[in-house]
Amino acid sequence: MGWIRTLAVLTGIQIPVIKITKKVIPPPLIEHYKTGPSPVSHEHYTEDTPDLNMTKIIFYEDKNFQGRSYESDTDCPDMHTHFSHCNSIRVESGCWVLYERPNYMGFQYVLTRGEYPDYQRWMGYNDNIRSCRIFSYASGGPYRMRIYERSDFQGQMMEFSDDCESVQDRFRIRDIYSCKVMEGYWTFYEHPNYRGRQYFMRPGEYRKFSDWGATCATTGSFRRITDF
Repeated sequence: MGWIRTLAVLTGIQIPVIKITKKVIPPPLIEHYKTGPSPVSHEHYTEDTPDLNMTKIIFYEDKNFQGRSYESDTDCPDMHTHFSHCNSIRVESGCWVLYERPNYMGFQYVLTRGEYPDYQRWMGYNDNIRSCRIFSYASGGPYRMRIYERSDFQGQMMEFSDDCESVQDRFRIRDIYSCKVMEGYWTFYEHPNYRGRQYFMRPGEYRKFSDWGATCATTGSFRRITDF
């Protein structure tokens, strides 16, 4: 640049002064977003997981759907705070297992969709209902079960895929000591023609009758649970 200034002095030419400035580039604008909740994953319902939006049961303290009521759409291990006794029930959807005592203990009652204006309609021994569970199964799903005359799946065996109103007539004995439920949900009954104490049987292995809550091996009948 020095020789340019010298030439300008000798020739008398004015050279404009060019001022060079350093351009300052501002930092990029960074936007700050509020962090919200992560997306909720959708639960995949299976045959053993009911869609809670589609299940409902209503308990009534008095007969014929009168008195204080309580609605439920899920399992409940202790319902004593909701009602003191239960004399009628409406099942709007789902398969429900009711228990006489809290924490799924005592007499069992298997109820499907329908109206039960008094506790005799669900073959209740009294008006005590203290806990309940909901179960679901694919409509039209298969049913298969094996019963044995001895514990630990020993002795004579028969396989069933349909209802049995008299174990004595079909099995030639009245005692079932062990059972394998391969597919579907079933109900065992103490007496023939689906009467007496009930035992809910879900898929699994039952090596002795106490595994399904019975106090003895006597079983009069059993049938599939088909109405969900």
